[in-house]
Amino acid sequence: MSMTNIIEIEGHKAVVSYDAETNQLRGEFVGLNGGADFYADSVSRLRREGARSLRTFLDVCAERGIEPYRHFSGRLNLRLARETHEKAAIVAAASGMSLNALIEEAVEQRLEAVA
Repeated sequence: MSMTNIIEIEGHKAVVSYDAETNQLRGEFVGLNGGADFYADSVSRLRREGARSLRTFLDVCAERGIEPYRHFSGRLNLRLARETHEKAAIVAAASGMSLNALIEEAVEQRLEAVA
């Protein structure tokens, strides 16, 4: 599976979707501390609008003294169905690893599959 709904604009990743209400493509940057979404009717225009939206967002952050980027701590609160939690704990123990290590391995494998 490829990450066809993610584009990179000026080194920043954005998720792209289709907005049926506007009949346009919608992009939204990931990893920013605020909204910087953008719309266009073609991919080339979407890239231009994305660059414009990103510049505006970064300029406003600079003017207001706001950190524009979201920082990820590496900590994640995860909720699982009880049965899934139990099965994961059993598989982790049988593999000689922590539950955290098992979940991290599973996430990394999924990310490799879509990269």
